[in-house]
Amino acid sequence: MTEGSTITAEMKPESARSDLDFSRPAEDTLLIRLLGSWTLGHELPSPDGVRKQLESEPRVRRIAFDTERLTHWDSGLLTFLIKVRDLCVQTNIELDNTGLPKGVKRLVALASAVPEKKDARARTLREPFFSQVGAHTIDFVRSSGEMLGFIGEASVAFMKFLGGRANYRRSDLILIIQQSGAQALPIVSLISLLVGLILAFIGAVQLMMFGAQIYVASLVGIAMVRVMGAIMTGIIMAGRTGAAFAAELGTMQVNEEIDALRTLGISPMEFLVLPRMVALALMMPLLCLYSDLMGILGGLIVGVGMLDLNPVVYFNQTRAAVSLNHFWVGLFHGVVFGVLVALAGCLRGLQCGRSASAVGDAATSAVVTGIVSIIVATAIITFICNVLGI
Repeated sequence: MTEGSTITAEMKPESARSDLDFSRPAEDTLLIRLLGSWTLGHELPSPDGVRKQLESEPRVRRIAFDTERLTHWDSGLLTFLIKVRDLCVQTNIELDNTGLPKGVKRLVALASAVPEKKDARARTLREPFFSQVGAHTIDFVRSSGEMLGFIGEASVAFMKFLGGRANYRRSDLILIIQQSGAQALPIVSLISLLVGLILAFIGAVQLMMFGAQIYVASLVGIAMVRVMGAIMTGIIMAGRTGAAFAAELGTMQVNEEIDALRTLGISPMEFLVLPRMVALALMMPLLCLYSDLMGILGGLIVGVGMLDLNPVVYFNQTRAAVSLNHFWVGLFHGVVFGVLVALAGCLRGLQCGRSASAVGDAATSAVVTGIVSIIVATAIITFICNVLGI
């Protein structure tokens, strides 16, 4: 073929032309002219025509395009060009996209991008073991410092509350007392009753071996009044009220309401955290007392229904076993757990990020922090009581 010669690949009616023309503007260059409408509604030329042309012209080292007479195009043209590109890769021929429309060039370049290897990102982001340990240690120290600072600010706000100088709304305090007190009674009733039933049943299975069924009353009474009532109430309030505090304050953080309070000179610690902390500190001991009664009632149900004990005998045995020391220790547990749950919920809420998912993370973290704090506080209080002989 001589330079400048033209070969028509296909001929179609004018209304449905999708043609290819080949020419040789240079000794090592094959120019492909795209003619007509290259859309999926037409019968498009096959890339085999390009392959045959290259086989007949072994000196070709470069393929270029001319689209001046191209009227319409869609993904049909892209499919043809991708196959031509693959053919050029196989035959080690340079493909020049300069003559293609801008949109076609961008799509071809996107299709030609090298796909990411499956493990490339994992290998890139993988940190050494000691680096991970160091990062987690730094995060732990930083979070511990933030927690201590938060506790200090809460203590200062509480001292202002005792002195009558705290800036908060009393209507908010009353509302939070209602939400964390009376509205929590149904779930506390159910859980405490079931815990009392479980303790009595487990104790009865063992004590019946020795004919000492009456001591089920002592077991349930001491366990519920001294620690179990407070622990179960604390866990319930951590999942119910602590998570609610974190979600409320987290949403306010996302909506920049807390920033607005600081701008107005209002302390979020006094305006938001203090009422929640005071409300739970007041309500938790009362809820613990109610939980103790429901747990003892659950034990009474098992004692009367399963062990055939007289209700009056069961009551007298419970009264003889439970002392005032157990009572005061249980109340102290309740106060401590109330403060811990409130602080955990408010801390995670104020630490919340600025996205919707961060609110859910803050609520989850508040529940985990509250429950862990309750268990650790129980261990410490139990150890102190054991040392003091209480």
